[in-house]
Formats: sequence, structure tokens, C-alpha cells
Amino acid sequence: MTLYPYDRQAAVDYAHRWAYARNPKFYDFENLGGDCTNFVSQCLYAGSGIMNFTPEFGWYYIDVNERSPSWTGVPYLFDYLTRTDGSVGPVGQDASMSQMEPGDLLQLSFDGIHYQHTPIIVAVRYPIAPSRILVAAHSNDTDYKRLSSYQYRSVRYIHIAGVYKP
Repeated sequence: MTLYPYDRQAAVDYAHRWAYARNPKFYDFENLGGDCTNFVSQCLYAGSGIMNFTPEFGWYYIDVNERSPSWTGVPYLFDYLTRTDGSVGPVGQDASMSQMEPGDLLQLSFDGIHYQHTPIIVAVRYPIAPSRILVAAHSNDTDYKRLSSYQYRSVRYIHIAGVYKP
């Protein structure tokens, strides 16, 4: 399979457009555990243009009842993006802060054990530091929020390497 470029700008533009609103094409999971990973999946879809409809281990959204765990679940999205099987869809890698670019993701752990929140990076200022990484997110809707303003115990960075297409 060929790795195609990820359209970072399309993902960031989508994040800005919907940071304080909800796209009516997607269910709002705010009252079902939070909408952060659903929002980030929408951004990834805007930048990749493809879903992976593999039951259980894919990454897709048809409706509120027909979606993969990775579309809305923080740990499942990480597992999907960092997969090594080369299946279709966006692919990422566990990365360092210095590798982050707009359109990449990060996940935050507030308890130091589980990762519970997924924002998308919308801007990076150099030299890179948590105060110079700006994110958009749902579940406490925000845009251009400094990573350093979150009270987190740990963070993992996910660099989107590209998109596998059939």
C-alpha cells in the first residue's frame, strides 16, 4: 500500500470551523462521555478523506449506532493510528513534542494512568514548548488553547505520517 500525504491544512481548517459548534452530520457525544475524540476523528477525516470500515478494528462513522470504537474512544484511536498492518486510513506514530506539526494530535492523562482527552494541534510556535503548542478540542470547547493551560499528568504525541488508500 502507498502512503499518501495527509492534508494538515484541511484538518486544521475543519478544527477551526467546528471548534465551538457541532457538525450536524455527526452525533454529539458530549453527554455520553465526551465529544473530544469524535471531533478529532472528524478533523482527521477532513485531512485524509477516507475511513476504514473494518468491523471492530477499523476507523469509521456511519451514525451514532454504527461506528468503530476508535472513532470516539481515546485509547482506541491511539491503537488504530499506531497500527502496523498497513490498512487503509490515516496512520500515525507515537512521537516526541519536537516532531509536532499542525494537524497532529495529542492525548492527555489527567490521572497519570489513563489517557482521557484528545485535542488536535492547530498551531506550533518555535522553539516548541507546551506553552507554544495550540490546540482545538471539544468537551470544554476550545480553539487556539495553549497545551500548558491544561492540568495534565502526562501527554502522548501522535504525529500523522500520512494516509493509506486502496
